[in-house]
Amino acid sequence: MTTLEIPHVGRFDVQVWESGSGEPLLYLHGYERHPGGAGFLRRLAEDRRVLAPEQPGYGRSTGVESFTDVLDVALFYRELVESWGVDGIDVVGHSLGGMFAAELAVVAPHLVRKLVLVNAFGLWLEEQPAPDPFGAADEVKAAKWHGEAPKSEPTNFEPDPDDPHAAILFAAQNLGSATKFMWPIADRGLRRRLPLIDAPTLVVHGTSDGLLPLAYAEEFVRLIPDARLAPIERAGHYPMVEREDEFVTAVTDFLKG
Repeated sequence: MTTLEIPHVGRFDVQVWESGSGEPLLYLHGYERHPGGAGFLRRLAEDRRVLAPEQPGYGRSTGVESFTDVLDVALFYRELVESWGVDGIDVVGHSLGGMFAAELAVVAPHLVRKLVLVNAFGLWLEEQPAPDPFGAADEVKAAKWHGEAPKSEPTNFEPDPDDPHAAILFAAQNLGSATKFMWPIADRGLRRRLPLIDAPTLVVHGTSDGLLPLAYAEEFVRLIPDARLAPIERAGHYPMVEREDEFVTAVTDFLKG
């Protein structure tokens, strides 16, 4: 557990999954949960030092009450990265973490070397409105995946045999934290700030994502200078799970290029 004190903001206790050595890579997870030691993270850590914090308000990470808006979150991540003593870091952000990764690249251009946005929230298209990611559970589950959803998704959650309701409370806590930045829509003005991003940017998107149609990825590419798109076929909101090989190849080739 990492403790971070930010003057005039608050105290944060942050659980950080870390593996590997070499050039540092920050991974920011999606709106539902931290993936724990998922296969794609372990593969990225084969030749890099991967640091994947659990967002405050998720799991055992604390301090979400100190956030008033997405700028607070971006500044928190800036302080967290600087506390690791690195001069610069590559950033991969998925889903809600993609929105935060983009904001971090705006407020801390000196820290973000390369940026990868994966099925990222943060925009709204009137001509193609995205469905409610907090809607009926069965509908959301079907929308997230190209194929059949896995029986169990990677997570940092450790079941408590003495509390049969712990998993439900864990999920509710995580989604409750996400609504602070995504309800009723996840548009917090990011569109105006994306043109300020200097970092080379890759936008990865599972083309079967029913939560965020491909048009949202194309809009990120249009707004971020010199960004390029890496669509992953036969994948939904979690291309790193459904098409792990294609995802890892796209990300590693971009970061090494």
